[in-house]
Amino acid sequence: MLKKSTQKGKNQLKWLFLLIFWCIFANPAQAAVQLRIAIKRNIDQLQLGSSTSAVIRNESGRKVGEIAPLNSIKAYSQNGKIGFNQSQSNQIWIEPQQGGYVWIDDRWYRGKVRVVPQGNTFTAINYVNLEDYLYSVVGAEAIPSWPADALKAQAVAARSYALYKKSTTKNNLYDLDTTTRTQVYKGLNSEYTTTHDAVNSTLGQVMTYGGKPILAVFHSASGGHTENVEDIWTSPLPYLRGVKDFDRYSPVYNWQKVVYNQEFSNLIGGVGRLRAINPEKRTPRGRVVRMRVIGDRGTKTLTGDQLRKILDLRSTLFNIDFNGNNLEINGKGFGHGVGLSQWGSHYLAQTGTNYRQILSHYYQRVKISNFKTR
Repeated sequence: MLKKSTQKGKNQLKWLFLLIFWCIFANPAQAAVQLRIAIKRNIDQLQLGSSTSAVIRNESGRKVGEIAPLNSIKAYSQNGKIGFNQSQSNQIWIEPQQGGYVWIDDRWYRGKVRVVPQGNTFTAINYVNLEDYLYSVVGAEAIPSWPADALKAQAVAARSYALYKKSTTKNNLYDLDTTTRTQVYKGLNSEYTTTHDAVNSTLGQVMTYGGKPILAVFHSASGGHTENVEDIWTSPLPYLRGVKDFDRYSPVYNWQKVVYNQEFSNLIGGVGRLRAINPEKRTPRGRVVRMRVIGDRGTKTLTGDQLRKILDLRSTLFNIDFNGNNLEINGKGFGHGVGLSQWGSHYLAQTGTNYRQILSHYYQRVKISNFKTR
């Protein structure tokens, strides 16, 4: 018999599951397309549980244990293997039974979880059906109270992006992670009635170009005009062209930040006290590509993305006024500025534009095709 979790952990699992139960619909029919989402990477221990009874299997599919309903186990790295309940295996699967949910660290997720060792650490991967995954992503990436057509546009974009990544990834363990580097995914925590409706009403709808799912990237707001993809990253794509944005009424259309000279010098490092800061290259729409920083002890050239990260800015669309004592940064938008603008989509949906029209504006020359995802 498997060792039970502590009473505290058990009570926490019960409380969270009961809360989610009243907020989430019953688990729908299984989908045909399955994604692999890296939930936790490079960790050495993890709490895993299930809302129903769950089977623990090893790498060959043999049953090696069970987890009782609303209970959990602790998985840990052990000599290049996964240790659990005084046992160990090259890898393990946790498979909830009867449509249950799996508990990974601090959240509930649909589907099942695979735990794979990588040296002295391991990675936990959620295997989840595409449409079930979207219930969470739409709620995490957009605001659930937004107009229905804005949420539908987000659902189709997120579905297209996920299929694109699944078909092009070179990672043999997972297709996407849970961060803004791919798509934000929080499990049942970010599912809402409105996100279910948006996903279900666009079931299987995918934007394609040349018969293949597109790289349907999106961002919060562009600051007035989106960018051609090659001006931000590398290769041009015919469907990711800069277009007028409708984000003027967004809370991030304009923003400002003040950074003191000493603080800036400490953050940049190696240049001493700042004397001048000059843009060397911008995109056609004004985003900083390279900025030259001149100090009394040295000079550095930084990319716009580097400056954005160092100074914690909302975008690379900014100007800097330096008066010798501090830097006043005036910027626009939030995000990389390529593809769908979420606040632009919000405005268009409020004014009666449907989600297909919204998508055809931000993604040029695409076709919305029906894929069998469920």
